[in-house]
Amino acid sequence: MVRDGIYYALGFTAAGTLISWLLGPLVALPLFLLAAFCAWFFRDPERPIPVGPVAVSPADGKVVAVVAEGEGLTRISIFLNIFDVHVNRTPISGIVTDFVYQKGKFLVASLEAASTDNEQTIITVRAQDGTQVVFKQIAGLIARRIIFSKKQGDFVQAGERIGLIKFGSRMDVILGPEWRIEVKPGMRVSAGSSILARRAGEVTLPLAMKAGLKEPALCQT
Repeated sequence: MVRDGIYYALGFTAAGTLISWLLGPLVALPLFLLAAFCAWFFRDPERPIPVGPVAVSPADGKVVAVVAEGEGLTRISIFLNIFDVHVNRTPISGIVTDFVYQKGKFLVASLEAASTDNEQTIITVRAQDGTQVVFKQIAGLIARRIIFSKKQGDFVQAGERIGLIKFGSRMDVILGPEWRIEVKPGMRVSAGSSILARRAGEVTLPLAMKAGLKEPALCQT
């Protein structure tokens, strides 16, 4: 469980215990239910992480858009409902070269406009061969707090936990032309274990090396 979930669950449990003592267990029942919900919502399961020339999903949820954005870029948008795991992971291994917090609206996260208009943190990770992937933690109608736990210059492994968004939200991943997209709108994906894209045979970005296309193995994290 994420630490935040422990705090919420303990807080609601303590309040429920006090109300139960003062007014009775039936009056306190909603607080105990909220405690149980927080413990479940902030779950953080282990996942098998594919290795190799792949980009993994940074979030659990439903793919709501796969959109060409010009200059060979493709945006994959993932909507997280309140029942999804909300711990976020990095799509590729590399150095966190930049992250920018952008204030914005709190539109329903499944809407297309949420990608540009909503409050968000924009993160860039650069792999050792020069390939860059940009992904965004985007707040939704209910989500009011985005947590990014890394800092500029940190090295992250593909599928490593990098933060979370509390309650309903959205994540976008922007991939260059060197990636072959493996998902379509309507598909459900799991953070760290679902493959969003595979590297093509030749990488055309500066400083890039040839990437093999062997079937990825799995590791646990």
